[in-house]
Amino acid sequence: MSMQRFLMLVLLPVLLVVAPAHAQIEVDINKGHLNPLPVAVDPFMGDTPEAADLGADIAGVVTNNLERSGLFEPISQEAFVEDIQDFNVRPRFQDWRLINAQALLTGEVELQSESRMRVAFRLWDVYGEEEILALSFTATPDLWRRIAHKVSDQIYKRLTGEEGYFDTRIVFVSESGDKMNRVKRLAIMDQDGANMQFLTSGDYTVLTPRFSPSNQMITYMSYRTGKPQIHLFDIETGRHETLGNIGNMTFAPRFSPDGSKVVMSLEEAGNTDIYVMDLRSRQMTRLTFGQSIDTSPTFSPEGDRVVFESDRGGSQQLYIMNADGSGVERISFGEGRYATPVWSPRGDLIAFTKITGGRFAIGVMRSDGSGERLLADGFRAEGPTWAPNGRVIMFWREERGGEPSIWSIDLTGQNLRRVNTPGSASDPAWSPLLD
Repeated sequence: MSMQRFLMLVLLPVLLVVAPAHAQIEVDINKGHLNPLPVAVDPFMGDTPEAADLGADIAGVVTNNLERSGLFEPISQEAFVEDIQDFNVRPRFQDWRLINAQALLTGEVELQSESRMRVAFRLWDVYGEEEILALSFTATPDLWRRIAHKVSDQIYKRLTGEEGYFDTRIVFVSESGDKMNRVKRLAIMDQDGANMQFLTSGDYTVLTPRFSPSNQMITYMSYRTGKPQIHLFDIETGRHETLGNIGNMTFAPRFSPDGSKVVMSLEEAGNTDIYVMDLRSRQMTRLTFGQSIDTSPTFSPEGDRVVFESDRGGSQQLYIMNADGSGVERISFGEGRYATPVWSPRGDLIAFTKITGGRFAIGVMRSDGSGERLLADGFRAEGPTWAPNGRVIMFWREERGGEPSIWSIDLTGQNLRRVNTPGSASDPAWSPLLD
């Protein structure tokens, strides 16, 4: 499971290009209806047939990443006019303008040894006739997919001005079996659905997995001991650990932004309140009090506030409090019920599940409750999780009589996409960018 293999990013020598003055290409990601930017991704060249095959695979993953983002429109290679033979020679820009490419990606793969591979790429502004990005990665050949995701992130950042989200992973609950005897296993995969692996055997039910900020740990709820308990799972070592001997039903765990604490719900004598545990001392601190059901807590990116759901006002609504439990304020006031709130990594929005008239929807609002917008709905649509750049939301949904599946949508409410999984899937959680 280890991801800590050799991977290095370096700058390529900058080409001496004299180009006419112009406005560089860019993608406005704030428009509600966007015309995707036409981009040509040339198969990365290789110094051997094996390297050329890897280059074609890398270019394919980059192409798929850009297309799935909804911001780019990759041009079919069948339309290409120029057959690029030398990575270090300027392209014939007129050939790429003929097919309406506004950006062009070229690259090369060099197998330096059995354990060392160098991948270099250049991003070109076709109409400006200039190189706008040049980088290379050195890694072990088995990390070619990660290199493709990192190339995609660099292109995304250069053309949109925001960090990418492709070099990330998703932890989720893989579901199988009939409805009366459901098997729920913890699983992990790349954000595009590749490299899926099971983390638990399926001998016990797991729910609500969440990443730590370091990407190394996952916290989740399971019935491994016969009752709901929170567990930690170390991705690198495969070690499972019950989070303390609390003695009561615990659920809905999430890490603090610095990874030093876990906030959770604890049920006792029919009452559910929110607690936070210090992972070093394992000391528990109670944050909410009363006869209401308080659950689904999530820290703000700064760690100074917590958003949660509660029925203390008579119906299921969203509330915010300080990290010590003080200053509780209600923020949801629309029709219906609100659940599973989660703060955006940028701190500007809170995503949530909304239930109205038997239908579920995924929405966002500002932290003061204003600006509520619904992005997607379904018979069941639950459990939003944010991409690390705060631009895309993943969730799971299930139509009546169907199987649960994972979907993504951007903040404009556009580009709804199903995420490929080998079988039924629910409860996704998006990792931070990998190191």
